[in-house]
Amino acid sequence: MNPAGLESLIEALRCLPGVGPKSAQRMAYHLLQRDRVGARRLGDAIQHALICLRHCRRCNTFAEDEICERCSSSRRDASLLCVVETPVDLNMMEQTHAYQGLYYVLMGRISPLDGIGPRELGLERLLERASDGVVREVILATNFTNEGEATAHYITAMLKARGVAVSRIARGVPVGGELEYVDSGTLAQALRERRGRNED
Repeated sequence: MNPAGLESLIEALRCLPGVGPKSAQRMAYHLLQRDRVGARRLGDAIQHALICLRHCRRCNTFAEDEICERCSSSRRDASLLCVVETPVDLNMMEQTHAYQGLYYVLMGRISPLDGIGPRELGLERLLERASDGVVREVILATNFTNEGEATAHYITAMLKARGVAVSRIARGVPVGGELEYVDSGTLAQALRERRGRNED
């Protein structure tokens, strides 16, 4: 029988995605046996994040101020608004260095099985943001899952009803990918979304 404090730590670690009982137990023992300094630093960082981080009033990602640095930057193109599901997706978009507009982070996606609908996502805030008179185009960069596609479809209908221009990121063969290793669904989509050479 483990001490109550250890059991509590193991149970707390299980809230992390992909962490089951055995992984949580290994992490707990590692922190207590080999890295107490790291455990204290982890605890302090979590506590600090919970106290200091909030949602940016404009893009909904995590920020320490009411409006994040990205939304405050004069170097970003305020006429473009890219909608992503999570802050991780935002970071991936930024790593491409191909987009200089602003973002809106949904913090999820429409998923009726999980009880998440448009109201739970707060899509009225997105509608208000996209209808501010500055945004000329909304780029939907939700994931190509059933839920992501449903979310993109709903947002498209919602924004087009307000006269907002909407586009969707393309999908297809990855850069450097060989056709031999690409699944047929991806290849079919790449064919459907092909473009002329003069569009490059």
